[in-house]
Amino acid sequence: MIPDGFLRPERLWWLMLIPLLIGLYLFLLQRRRNRARGGSSIAGLDKVLPKQQSWKRHAAVAAAILSLASLNFAFAQPKGEVDVPKERATIVLALDVSRSMLATDVLPNRMEAAKTAAVEFVNMMPAGFNVALVRFAGSSAVVVPPTSDHAVVTGAIQNLQVAPSTAIGDGIFSSLDAIAQAPADPNNPDDIAPGAIVLLSDGSTNSGRPSEDGAREAKKQGIPIYTIAYGTDYGYVESNGQRQPVPVNHYELEQIAKLSGGHKFSAGSSDELKQVYQAIAHEVGTTKKAQEITELYAGIALFFAVVAALAMASLAARWP
Repeated sequence: MIPDGFLRPERLWWLMLIPLLIGLYLFLLQRRRNRARGGSSIAGLDKVLPKQQSWKRHAAVAAAILSLASLNFAFAQPKGEVDVPKERATIVLALDVSRSMLATDVLPNRMEAAKTAAVEFVNMMPAGFNVALVRFAGSSAVVVPPTSDHAVVTGAIQNLQVAPSTAIGDGIFSSLDAIAQAPADPNNPDDIAPGAIVLLSDGSTNSGRPSEDGAREAKKQGIPIYTIAYGTDYGYVESNGQRQPVPVNHYELEQIAKLSGGHKFSAGSSDELKQVYQAIAHEVGTTKKAQEITELYAGIALFFAVVAALAMASLAARWP
């Protein structure tokens, strides 16, 4: 990790020693070569003693210098952005329950596989997170308002039933309503916890308000939407004895994520969906924070010091 700053940058002046040490090493190396060419070795002693492998000597010096440089970086107390767990957040899980979710291109069908993965996702959330559940088909509703009792949410997920049509835009607005219901932190009532919407759908809007309007409103409120395009292009459902294709509308879900400041994911199988939920859980569950990373550079310095020591020990093993 490259540091983005130092708490004690004035200590970096010690790095000036490194070019001086490199210059001294090159000077002594050239001096030794000149003596060897001038025949100043002691009475043919070079012919008796085994020759040292020069690359090991160079490796030892290089590792020692790199160790010194890393140690100097650590001495200057570097800082960088690292992922740290969020203490509080409100996550709304918005699930498409339209009839297209009965397609069997994802076994046993899209709906059942989505339920299983959604339960696992909720169980990944930290205990301090409030989680809400929104379902949408031809209409939308907040099934479970934000709660830290995640078992209530997982139980409600298992009881979801399919319905006609798809109103993704209404699902987004219901999700925003759910976030507004999040309870305040009793210790910091004026501190608003960050929120995010995780929206899974396999279709495109065919009723209700436009999804773009919902995405823009989410952006206005600073709430990113992580969309999951779920299913394959070959899914179908049976309707009146005929197959009705239900391909995923990737474009609409991409636009929702882009307009809201979130990210769009795709999953064409239950395993892929689980991986997507894991990635989202990490993203919504952590935040970037500037933090001192002295230990990292101290560890690098130790590594190069060990390399230098091993190289020197290998050279010493060749001495009589």
